[in-house]
Amino acid sequence: MSLVLDASAQDLLFREARTANTFTDEPVTDEQIQAIYDLVKYAPTAFNQQPLRIVLVRSAEGRERLVKHMAEGNQPKTSAAPLVAILAADNEFHEELPTQFPHFPQAKDLFFSERSVREQAATLNGSLQAGYFILGIRAAGLAAGPMTGFDAAGIDKEFFPEGDHSVLAVVNIGKPGTDSWFPTRSPRLAYDEVVTTV
Repeated sequence: MSLVLDASAQDLLFREARTANTFTDEPVTDEQIQAIYDLVKYAPTAFNQQPLRIVLVRSAEGRERLVKHMAEGNQPKTSAAPLVAILAADNEFHEELPTQFPHFPQAKDLFFSERSVREQAATLNGSLQAGYFILGIRAAGLAAGPMTGFDAAGIDKEFFPEGDHSVLAVVNIGKPGTDSWFPTRSPRLAYDEVVTTV
């Protein structure tokens, strides 16, 4: 193997990590989420954009508001997870770009004038950040249950009524519970099925 990361870390992040469907009732703290974010915020995006916005759903009222927009099969596990995070793209992320940013003039030209360009960039880079966030959850010794089975327009209206955010995913977070995984892992495509050289 030509990987620098040691085998146990590879297993923690990828080989042995699974999408969790059930969780224990052990709480997930704000300190854990902050540690996760403070790690993954350094991961690469185009122009170092940071359009990801995270809403932690902790209250019973917030959970009720969210669950009604989840697909039927996702409602029970979203109701029961210790913590649920709504991951969204801020379509006005350009307002947070630092003016000392080396490519600020080009970024300003790209993102300040065309909303469609900003939305495309926010979706792409916010999705990258969402993937990093899930790996960060695994790095913290927790399990993630990312979902896209929901009414996106409903969640956007419910949690982002100003119209400037677009939900990307909803992630259940916690320690894996009983029968947390499906009995067999879904197959993955082999290297030769994915990689070509030109």
